[in-house]
Parts: sequence; structure tokens; C-alpha cells
Amino acid sequence: MDRLRAWLAAFAVYRDRRVLAILVLGFASGLPLALTGQTLQAWLTDSGTSLKAIGLFAAIGTPYTLKFLWAPLVDRLDLSLLTRRLGRRRGWLIFSQALLLLAICGLALSDPGQALHITAFWALAVAFASATQDIVIDAWRVEILDERQLAAGAASIVFGYRIGMLVSSAGALYASAYFAWPVVYLGLGALLLLGTLTVLLVGEPPARPREDAERRFAAAQAWLDQRPHLGGALAKLTAWLYVSLAGPFAQFMSRRGWVAVLLFVMLFKLGDSLAGALATSFYLKLGFARQDIAEIGKLYGFGATMLGLFLGGWLMQAVGLYRSLWFCGLLQMGSNLLFAALAMRGPDLWFLALTVGVENLAGGMGTAALVAYLSALCNVAYTATQYALLSSLTAVARTWLSASAGYLAESLGWPLFFVLTTVAALPGLALLAWLMRPGATTRLVEKSP
Repeated sequence: MDRLRAWLAAFAVYRDRRVLAILVLGFASGLPLALTGQTLQAWLTDSGTSLKAIGLFAAIGTPYTLKFLWAPLVDRLDLSLLTRRLGRRRGWLIFSQALLLLAICGLALSDPGQALHITAFWALAVAFASATQDIVIDAWRVEILDERQLAAGAASIVFGYRIGMLVSSAGALYASAYFAWPVVYLGLGALLLLGTLTVLLVGEPPARPREDAERRFAAAQAWLDQRPHLGGALAKLTAWLYVSLAGPFAQFMSRRGWVAVLLFVMLFKLGDSLAGALATSFYLKLGFARQDIAEIGKLYGFGATMLGLFLGGWLMQAVGLYRSLWFCGLLQMGSNLLFAALAMRGPDLWFLALTVGVENLAGGMGTAALVAYLSALCNVAYTATQYALLSSLTAVARTWLSASAGYLAESLGWPLFFVLTTVAALPGLALLAWLMRPGATTRLVEKSP
């Protein structure tokens, strides 16, 4: 009975005002994405822009994949008055959101039918400011929560992110039937103020010692001061650049088992990613109607993912980080076998609902646990940089390693392909088992709120 009460009490983590604030910040993070993506495509199409030009706008998303390049500035650079009044994280968040609002206003007031290059400039500015906001929000989220709240925070950030994307995509398309595109964009931009207000009310993460960064800075400056031609202001600048750019890598690689950690980060969701890479094509080739795929595979699947994110956060609060990773990893692996069973069963709607429900539930739980693990890996001296690097590594690795899915499916057939995706989950679980061994890796530092 006591154990049951403890598990039920774990749901209380979602009532914490910091976790609720992260939900709102997730919304602010997801909102701008479609404004430079599919929603912008609709506006460009309405303005008569050619398909060739619209296709080139896909490159606007580049800042999201390269955000780790300027993440060190967020970690190390103070913003004068904003930092003194609000703190480093809140100062940077207000600054990035001000840039984002300015860029959205510029994009809203542009005319793609008359000056497409101006629209492209403001769209790129939106993507850059949005990626910068993401860096700050991730750092703020990691630093303001303790370790057992990280999965709940991960679930909340992704949940809010998905809602933000839904509002700026489907919501924007619906609104465009009644209002002009500039009005739609200005209205969506105003919603970002919810994130600004939220972080001002919740506050700055508690100040924590940054011994690693300061020690590296002092050592680098001392070494440079011994060389007169690199002394003075040049020495300080060189030391600052060393700590900002090389420090995050050097600190991470000083951990025991850091190679195994990176491999685990890349492989934990490999089986899940392989199975999902061809899901829509699989449903179509199996004989399901497009309407069934939309209703069950997309809408019902979206709901199951949201539930999985919620349960993943609760599970970590109840049993801890590593046990949650293990449970979610096994559930992800087992869910792939349902795809193999569906391939042999044929177009059965009830079995499709079962498969989609379990797979999306498991995927959502696994995402919450993995994001929490990435958060726990970050050293407080380099939170923004290390999280940006780890999350980019996870996304790029999944994309590259899943690229062979089509070839494998054609060669093996659907049932064997999905059995193979199940086997592909084993290396990640094996690495997790190794990482759980005493002394295998540096213990994650618990962050007290």
C-alpha cells in the first residue's frame, strides 16, 4: 500500500510551477517552427511564388541544426543590464524573444509576391532567433529542475512544443481563411509573450558554482600570460574562447565512459526510429485507406504520444532515471514486434489501432526518458552548449542510421524488417546495462532546486 501511495504521489510532479512553466515555454519554442516551414509555404503559394523558389526555402531551417555553434555565447556571455537585472538565463531569454518578435513582425509585414528576398531574410531571422530561444529554454529547463523532475520537464517541453507547432500550422491555416497572412503572423507572434511572462514570474535558476569553467579559464590565462606576445587583452580573449568553445568538449570527455555514453545516446531510439521511418508507406502498401491512416495513424497516434510523454515523466519520478530508461527501452523494442504481426495479419483496423497506440505510447515514454538523460548529462558550467550538442547528435544520428530503412524493407520484406528493427534496439539496451554497472561511468550530478 505504501508503494502504491508513493507511485500515485509521483503524479504531483506535474503540479510543480516550474514544470508548468516549462509547458508554456515548450509552446513558445514550438510556435515559430511552422512560421518558417509549412505555414510559410502556404503563404508563398497563395502569393504566386514558384515551386522552385518555395523548395529553396527549406534551407531556412539551417539554424536549428547548427545552433550548437553559438550556444557557447549563451553559456559564457553576459548581456550587461539584462543579465544584472534578470540573471543570465532570463536575460538571454528576454533578448532572444525580443529578436524573435522583431523578426516575426518583419516577416509579417513583408510581401513575398513583390519582394521575395525580403521575405527570405526575415524568415531566416525568425529561424535564427527561434533556435537561440531554444538554446536558452533548454538550458533554463535543465538548471531549474532537480534530477527526478527532469523527465517530467522533458515531457512538458515536448508536449508544449507539439501544441505550439499545431497552433502555428493547423491553427494558422484555419485563421488564414478569415484573416490576411500578415494579421495571422502578428497574432501568432503575440502569443510568444506568454513565454516571456511565464519565465519572469517563475524566476532565474539558482546560482550554482561553475568551478570547471573558471578553473579552465584561469589555467589558460596563466599559460598565455607567460607568453608576452599573447598577453593582455589578447590573452583574456583567447582564454575566453578556449573555455567557451573547447571547455564543453573537454569537460564531457573527462567523464569515465564518455564514449559509451555517446553511443548510447545515438542508439537508444534506433529501433524505434527505423520502424517509424516507413510507417506511412507500410500502412498504404498493406491496404489501409488514407482516411484510416489519418485518423488512427496520425490523430490517435498523436494522442498516444502525448500520453506516453506524460507517463514517461511520471515513471522517472516514481522509479528513477536508469530504471525508466530500461523500462521504456524494453517497451519500445517490444512495440516493434506488433508491426511485424500487423504485416502478417493484413489490413485489420483494430490491430492497427493496437499497434499505433502501443508504438506511440512507447515512443513518447522513451523520448521523455532520453531527453531527461541528456539533461542530466549536462554540466552546469556548459548547460546550453552541451545540451545543444547532445540533442543535435541524437537527431543527426537517428537520421543517418535510419536512412537504410527503405533498402532493408525491400530486401527483407515487412515482417522480417520489423523483426530486424526489434533487434536494432538491443545494442542500446546492452550499452544501458553496461552504463548501470558501478564505476562504469561518472555518476550523474543531482541538481537540487
